[in-house]
Amino acid sequence: MKISDLRYELPPERIAQAPASPRDAARLFVAAAEGSACHRAVCDLPDLVEPGTLVVVNDTRVRKARLRGVKRGSGGAVEFLLVRPLEQRSGGGRWECMGRASKPLRVGAVVDFEGIEATVLERRGKIVIADLVAKGGGSLEVAIEVAGEVPLPPYITRATRAEDAENYQTMFARELGASAAPTASLHFTPALVEALRAKNVQFAATTLHVGLGTFESPTVEDLDDHPMHAEPYVMPRETADAVAEARARGSKVLAIGTTVVRALESAADPERPGHVREGRGDTRLLIQPGYAFRVVDRMLTNFHLPESTLLALVGAFVGLEPMWRIYREALAAEYRFFSYGDAMLLERKGP
Repeated sequence: MKISDLRYELPPERIAQAPASPRDAARLFVAAAEGSACHRAVCDLPDLVEPGTLVVVNDTRVRKARLRGVKRGSGGAVEFLLVRPLEQRSGGGRWECMGRASKPLRVGAVVDFEGIEATVLERRGKIVIADLVAKGGGSLEVAIEVAGEVPLPPYITRATRAEDAENYQTMFARELGASAAPTASLHFTPALVEALRAKNVQFAATTLHVGLGTFESPTVEDLDDHPMHAEPYVMPRETADAVAEARARGSKVLAIGTTVVRALESAADPERPGHVREGRGDTRLLIQPGYAFRVVDRMLTNFHLPESTLLALVGAFVGLEPMWRIYREALAAEYRFFSYGDAMLLERKGP
């Protein structure tokens, strides 16, 4: 499809700068496959999800990936956004980063962050390959958590606040490695999960470490030519079994967020429709209209950026025209958009 088919105008005031309080007080646009819709709140999910449904969440944990420091010698300001580790060793490792500095960083430059020393090994456009070492020989991950900041998305234009360290982390966060939050799960609270379990709703988890590429808009007109960024994922045996059990009892699979959709569909078992295989790997799955979903029946997701691959995924899930009806109505009803915004509960369109 053409990226211009995913264009819409969003007033800046519709971009949420802080989450709802409590989290499950966020508004929820409920859209059924046959076209009906209603406006509820996330806390109403126990009334909207059928008993027996399997809810799959992403248990990735956001790393405090933004580091601010100075270039050794000149004292120039430097900012690193840690993308992913390439090689890890005791007390340090080689990392892929997005680097920004007052003057271009050259190979061999040394940057001092709080408790961390970084040496630039390679430049690849915006990407910097650097060797990071914890000063004093301690754990690098601990040093990153001490020195780093939560990497809020670029459309959150205010300064980072102390409470963002908790607000931008989901209640399911277990596996450290994401550069951005799986934001649909930000709406969940322990009370909401307890209420869903009381309605015989089942829960399972997958891990997909969200990369900074999730915020990058395609630079090509035809999505078929877009080089999709890779993100590591893990599909545990327990989750594969839970999907199989849901199929056996005739229950639906509800994915919480596009990251879970991509993980489940990447792990789809080609020999057993509707099932997934355990395993791990990197996924570059780009879902756009015309994609045949194999696992996911329902999806809870936030409202996405114009001209984005995530918007294309939603268009594939419900159909482009139904998606635009939802977005037009949500804009008219003053829903809040993006990471800290409101949500949609969607059913997959028929074949």
